[in-house]
Amino acid sequence: MASHLSMDERKRISELREAGYSRGEMAHALGRSKSTISRELERNRVGCLYCPQLAHEKAQERRRQRPLMRKMDRPQIADQVRRGLQLYHSPDQIAGRMKLAGGDRRQRISAPTIYRWIRQQEPRTWERYLRRYGWYPRRPHTGKIPGAAEIEGRPTEANQRTCLGHWEGDTVVGGKQQGALVTLVDRKSRYLLMAPTKDCKARRVRYKLQRLLGALPPDKRRSATFDHGKEFAEHKLLTRRLQMPVFFAKPYCAWQRGTCENTNGLIRQFFPKRTSLRNVSPRRLADVAQMLNHRPRKLLGYLTPNEVFHDQPRCD
Repeated sequence: MASHLSMDERKRISELREAGYSRGEMAHALGRSKSTISRELERNRVGCLYCPQLAHEKAQERRRQRPLMRKMDRPQIADQVRRGLQLYHSPDQIAGRMKLAGGDRRQRISAPTIYRWIRQQEPRTWERYLRRYGWYPRRPHTGKIPGAAEIEGRPTEANQRTCLGHWEGDTVVGGKQQGALVTLVDRKSRYLLMAPTKDCKARRVRYKLQRLLGALPPDKRRSATFDHGKEFAEHKLLTRRLQMPVFFAKPYCAWQRGTCENTNGLIRQFFPKRTSLRNVSPRRLADVAQMLNHRPRKLLGYLTPNEVFHDQPRCD
C-alpha cells in the first residue's frame, strides 16, 4: 500500500495545478497514481481552491478521526493466521508465506504482529500452537560403531546441500524407553520420513531405515549420516541392501547433524519428552510428517519441504 501524501508532495501538486498540469501529468511527475491525485483534490480542496497547508491539515484530522483498523480485524488475514497456527506453522512462516504469495500488501501481516496478537488473547488458547524451546539432556553416548565411515568422507554435494537425497537419521525415544521413532531428514529440502519402532535395537532400526529409504528412487537416496548410537550398528548391511554409503558424525558434535536435531525438536512439539511412543499409530505419524513437510520454511524462501523435494530438478 502506498504511503500517505507528504506536505512536500502537496506543495508540488499545488504548483503543478497552478501551472495547468492535468491530473495524469501531476501523477506522473510525483510518481503516484492518477486516482491518488484525484482523490487528494476532491477531498482536500476548499471550493475551487487547493491550499497545501489546509489540505494537509484536513488529511491529518481525517486520519485522527478514522477508527483504527488492526490487521487481525481483517477476516481474510485472521483466517489465514488461524489456519496456519492450527497447522503448527510459526508466525514467521505464516507471514513469509503470505508475502511469497504476493497480491495486495494490505492483506499481509508481520510475524511480530502475530506474536503480539497471540499474547493479547484471553484465554491464551493460541500459545499451545507455538513451538516450545527447552534444554534437555541427550541420551548417553554409547561408544564408537565398528567400521564406521567418518563424516569427512561425505560428498561435497551433501555438505553443501546442492542435491536432494543426502539424509540425516536419528531416533526419538519415548518416555521410560517405551517405543521410539526412526527419523530421516533430507539435508537440502528438510523433507521428513519417519516410522515407529518398538525399541532401538539395531536390527529393528536398520529394517525401518531400509523400508523408508528403499521406497525412494536411487537418485533420492544418495547417502545417510548418523551418530554413533548402537542402534545404527547394522550400517554395513544397510549399505549393501540399498547400495548407499553411510557416514557417521563425530561423537558429541550434534551440529554435524543439525538438520535432524532441529527436526526432532519439531517432532517433540507433537510428542513431548515423557510421552510413550509404543502405541503411536502409523496414521498419526503420517499426519505429523505431512504437517511438517507442508510447513513453509524461511531457509527455503518460504517454500515447503514437500515442494522442494518433489518439484525441484534432480541432480545428475
